[in-house]
Amino acid sequence: MKRPIILMIIVVVIIPIFCMLCCTRIDAGHEGIRVKQYGSDKGVQDISLVTGRVWFNPLTESVYEFPIFVQTADYNPFTVNAKDGSVFTVDPTITFRVIPGKSPDIFKKYRKGIEEITKATLYNYVRDAFRIQFNKYTTDSMISSRETFENSVQKQLTESLLKEGFDLEQMTSGIQYPETITQAIDAKNRAVQQAMQVENELRVTEANAKKLIIQAEAEAKANQLRQQSLTPLLIQQQFIEKWDGKTPLYGNSPTFFKNVQ
Repeated sequence: MKRPIILMIIVVVIIPIFCMLCCTRIDAGHEGIRVKQYGSDKGVQDISLVTGRVWFNPLTESVYEFPIFVQTADYNPFTVNAKDGSVFTVDPTITFRVIPGKSPDIFKKYRKGIEEITKATLYNYVRDAFRIQFNKYTTDSMISSRETFENSVQKQLTESLLKEGFDLEQMTSGIQYPETITQAIDAKNRAVQQAMQVENELRVTEANAKKLIIQAEAEAKANQLRQQSLTPLLIQQQFIEKWDGKTPLYGNSPTFFKNVQ
């Protein structure tokens, strides 16, 4: 009587619990890593588990999830020196992902989760890339060839992370120039803007002067034409048109058509 009850308890309670302990689900965008805790071949297995449900022995094995989706790391600013000693501030951000199938190698090497690896290992690679490349550029060459400089940093960082099983998607440097350089650039920009303003004002002044000259020439031409058209006959005709017909009370009456030939 007791045996059937015990068997029923095993079937209803213990077996489901054991199945739950022996099975895990690897979410999409992750790889599962099987780790053997005991035996002659203990250690991280050189295989990646597919997504979905995974069966394992919880007494001798562990399964870890490793993300392989694209991630972004925004690091705190740090300073680096250029070749001539100028101090620049870098505020980098990288977008990366674990290369599919490489998570066991990464886990075997570092024995850490992706968050710890991102904060420590990848951060060191980022610092080294900027430090090495900055040491190849003077301040002037870095400013004048910033795009080339950033491409060289990204190239070195891409190669370094690729060896570790990471694919660098994108990098932004967030470079901040030294205060003295910033002030010099601002002063240069102000000088350029002032020169452009003076040049524009000079163009406006020249245009206004030309406009006045043209107006003066036009007015002089008009006066010349008016003078040429004022013949004695025309003057007398204009006088008649404006005369009200009254003779002056004092003096002589106006003489019309005098000396008209």
